[in-house]
Amino acid sequence: MSKLRAIIRYVSLFAALILTVSLLSGCGTSAEGQGSNKLKLRIADISTNPIFRVAKSKGIFDKHGIDAELVTFATPAEGINSLFIKQVDVAFGADYPLINAVSKGDYSIFASSGSATDQGAKEWKLYVRNEIKSAEDLKGKKLSFSRGTFIPYLWDVYLSENGVSLSEVELIGQGAFDEAYVALQKGEIDATWIYGAVLNEKFSALEEAHELTDMSQTPVRLGTGLIATNEVLDNNQEGMVAFLKALDEASEYSQANPDETADILYEEVKQPKRSYAEGPAQ
Repeated sequence: MSKLRAIIRYVSLFAALILTVSLLSGCGTSAEGQGSNKLKLRIADISTNPIFRVAKSKGIFDKHGIDAELVTFATPAEGINSLFIKQVDVAFGADYPLINAVSKGDYSIFASSGSATDQGAKEWKLYVRNEIKSAEDLKGKKLSFSRGTFIPYLWDVYLSENGVSLSEVELIGQGAFDEAYVALQKGEIDATWIYGAVLNEKFSALEEAHELTDMSQTPVRLGTGLIATNEVLDNNQEGMVAFLKALDEASEYSQANPDETADILYEEVKQPKRSYAEGPAQ
């Protein structure tokens, strides 16, 4: 199975969709098959997510009556934050930032994946500088985390299970995985958690660092979901169902056509094709 499918397991929130009752109930104007009367949605995306790009480039959004604009961010958490300033209408991300967003008021999680599995956890890797051989060696070190994500919690759990407290390390907030890559290479940080086949390939090539462990060795498990404003959901109930149908179709297409999906990502965001040609680490 290709590395693309490992990525799809994370960003494909759609094989086991759980729609909220409020979304499926009530009446609204159906988006599917409306021709020019399409539901316009600005969707937060990241460069390593194939699903939205496949749905757009293969005309799947159009088929289901969705006029989609993809807005690319460095991390899903940044996409979720963009909801607050109305830069996007829909975002996806992990449990922790989603729940934090909902707590702010006028937002709802309208689909989730049930992806909080051991296999999914294995795809989160901990890369450290070469002199670090165990968790105890992290004492006094600089540990990276992506702002607005669950990573500080993961650090807390991982360290405490290995007899190290947060007070014994320095957490360094960073905006994106690329920033962490450069910092780890230069020795500005000593450790960072990363996710996905593309990043794993990139970080594993670093001469200055190595993989120490993965998240499956901790009790932390991470689900994912889709979030939108209540206004968007209430005013476009059937249209949002059509949106989810489009994503489900795009997910199936991506898994059935990994080479073509790799081509789409390469053409649009220059993701290396070789990242999807090899099987994921098990």
